[in-house]
Amino acid sequence: MSLAEGSVITIPADVRHWHGAKKDCWFSHLAVEVPGTDCTTEWCEPVSDAAYFSL
Repeated sequence: MSLAEGSVITIPADVRHWHGAKKDCWFSHLAVEVPGTDCTTEWCEPVSDAAYFSL
């Protein structure tokens, strides 16, 4: 999915996702989190160069 200026994306709890730039574009985001109980953040593996350069 490509984002346009002003895009708003809602990601439900427990959905694995990646956010980053395409090889020829910059990317910046502002994240707002809703507090919860017994919540953790899980950092996933880095995106491979092959996957990144295919975007």
